[in-house]
Amino acid sequence: MKASFHNLGCKVNSYETESMQQLLVAAGYEIVPFEEEADVCIINTCSVTNIADRKSRQMIHKAKKISPDAIIVATGCYAQMFSEDVVKDGFADIIIGNNNKNSLVRLIEEYKKSMEEPIVAVEDLSHGCEYENMISTETVEHTRAFIKIQDGCNQFCSYCIIPFARGRIRSRDMEDIISEAGALGEAGYKELVLTGINLSAYGIDCGSSLIEVIENIAAIPEIKRIRISSLEPGIITEEFLTRLKKVDKICPHFHLSLQSGCDSVLSRMNRHYTTGEYYEKCEMIRKVFELPAITTDIITGFPGETEEEFATTLDFVKRCNIYETHIFKFSRRKGTKADKMPGQLTDKVKSERSTRLSAVAKDNTYGFMEANIGRRVSVLLEEEVTLGGGRYLIGFTKEYVKVGVAAECGALPGDILEGTIKGFINKDTMLLEEI
Repeated sequence: MKASFHNLGCKVNSYETESMQQLLVAAGYEIVPFEEEADVCIINTCSVTNIADRKSRQMIHKAKKISPDAIIVATGCYAQMFSEDVVKDGFADIIIGNNNKNSLVRLIEEYKKSMEEPIVAVEDLSHGCEYENMISTETVEHTRAFIKIQDGCNQFCSYCIIPFARGRIRSRDMEDIISEAGALGEAGYKELVLTGINLSAYGIDCGSSLIEVIENIAAIPEIKRIRISSLEPGIITEEFLTRLKKVDKICPHFHLSLQSGCDSVLSRMNRHYTTGEYYEKCEMIRKVFELPAITTDIITGFPGETEEEFATTLDFVKRCNIYETHIFKFSRRKGTKADKMPGQLTDKVKSERSTRLSAVAKDNTYGFMEANIGRRVSVLLEEEVTLGGGRYLIGFTKEYVKVGVAAECGALPGDILEGTIKGFINKDTMLLEEI
């Protein structure tokens, strides 16, 4: 039996897709590319925006077109939120919610017995549930691996559907985390990226904390680097940073979710901080770490956002000197408070503001990269590529600055190389020279 996968959305989805692949391999399936005909096609959907919903539907339809006789499985956030629509659409045979993915093999076998009515395995996540312990000990990347340690969110930002799609916060057992991290280290992965739906909330439900996870993983000899995915500003405290600084393996790369650089917009978004507090967190990080990378997300065109409010965001992003800014145009999500807010802006306004913010973001990115010239850094090499007619081994510093070193240096992908950044190879990649 052959199975194919298509993943949409975030790193948590990617992790869960890899875990489901390993479940099917263990059951005797051969994993083939999505573009090839298969016996079972699994689409791990996303619902963070209207566009994500549309892409999810399109990929379910595409799977049926590529493999007309296959069992089509829809799972993930779109399947969780709109299972009835998926059933009515008529293309999916099995619909699996966000806390039943470990049941994939059983549900496929169950469906094979009748091949009649669709199977819907979607439970209500709004009142709390147990953490579904999925395991991924292999990844498509060769040098770094993601490890999911948390699910769910209790924030209920006014624009966000994810608390409804993922349910309440729930944390993975520490022993399971360390066991998987150890297995990944033994498999040759040198960098682990900790991920979750609201990573900062890890441990609230079990009396532990994110910093304890980091400290425990750091004790695994084979793991050389630990990177943290998106954080909420509130987790940044002097105690957290003091303990983090003592972990030599930590990557000083902090993705602090911002969403807007204007306090009035943040209030309407139901974000739980002010721009002053956010700026204070950035400065706390910079006092503890030398030239840390601070990256963020911003939504443009939130309901009622005036030109003055957007200009305030532009100024704030400049002042914070954010390394990279991921820009999203506001997307109305049925069931969220923002969907009903007055002052909905046109796509034209959202796009125009995204373009202006992108220009500021690019200046910040270049400025941060330029500030790295002359610094001694360590780089985890990933692959060999051609740039400007030359062959380079490409990798990333702990701060996630992309660098290249001459391919004839003798190093190999997977090696950690130390050297000095000398300048730019191109606008995206810096030149490393060994010392």
